Amino acid sequence: MKHAIVTGGAGGLGAAISTHAASLGYKVGVFDFDQAAAQKVADEIDGAKAIACDVTDPASIRAALEAFGETPDLLVNNAGIVRFGSLLEQTPDDFSAVVNVNLIGAYNVSREIAPQMEQKGGGTIINITSINGRSPATGSGAYAAAKAGLAMLTQQMSIEWGPLGIRVNAVAPGFIDSGMSAPIYANAKVRKSRSETVPLKRLGLAEDIAKAVMFLASDEANYISGHNLIVDGGVTNSVLAQLPRD
Repeated sequence: MKHAIVTGGAGGLGAAISTHAASLGYKVGVFDFDQAAAQKVADEIDGAKAIACDVTDPASIRAALEAFGETPDLLVNNAGIVRFGSLLEQTPDDFSAVVNVNLIGAYNVSREIAPQMEQKGGGTIINITSINGRSPATGSGAYAAAKAGLAMLTQQMSIEWGPLGIRVNAVAPGFIDSGMSAPIYANAKVRKSRSETVPLKRLGLAEDIAKAVMFLASDEANYISGHNLIVDGGVTNSVLAQLPRD
C-alpha cells in the first residue's frame, strides 16, 4: 500500500486531494493545524488518519510524522494562509506569517521527509503554488511573493533531490471555488465577473486541482520533475483576449 501526507488537509483543496488520493489506493495522513477539522475530513476517508501539525514548527512536524508511522510515497505541501491588505497596510507580523506557512512551512515538512523518502527508495513531493505567484494581485499582501518563492523552491528541490529518487513538482491553481477563495465567490458579482474572465467560462473546482496533483504523482508523470503545472482554465494566457480591438 502507498502512503500520502497532505498538509492543510482540512481545507477545501486539501480535503479534495486527500479524498482523491485515497480513491487511488493511498493511505492518507490528513495533517492540519486544526486537528478537529482534520478529523472531520479523515472520518469521510477509509483508513485516513487526522494528525495535528504546525508546519512552521519542526518539532510539531516530527511528532506528526511519528504519529503517522509511515514514510510517505507522496507529500503534498498544501498548507497555506493569506492576510489580505495592501503592502503598506500589512504589518510585518502578517507578512511574516504568510511567508512562514506558505513557503518556509513547505520547506520544513519536505526537509524532514526527503531523507526518509531517500531511504525508502524514492518518492514524490508536490507543492501547491498559485497563479498569484506568476501574476500578483493587489491587496494580497505576501501571498504572491510566498507562492513565487515556493515555485522556485520546487525547482531547487527537484535538482537537488532528483538524484535521491525524489520527483518534485508543483500545481498552480487559478480561480478555484473552494477553500480560502470561497468567501470571495460568495459575492455574486465577483463570481460572475471572474467566471466570464476564464476562457473555459467557469471557476475551477477543488477536484480539478486534486486530479492534477494525482496525475503528477502517478507513474504516467514519472519523467516530469521541477514543473509548475498551471490549472486555471487558461486565464493566465488570456490577457490580450481581455483587451478591446477595433
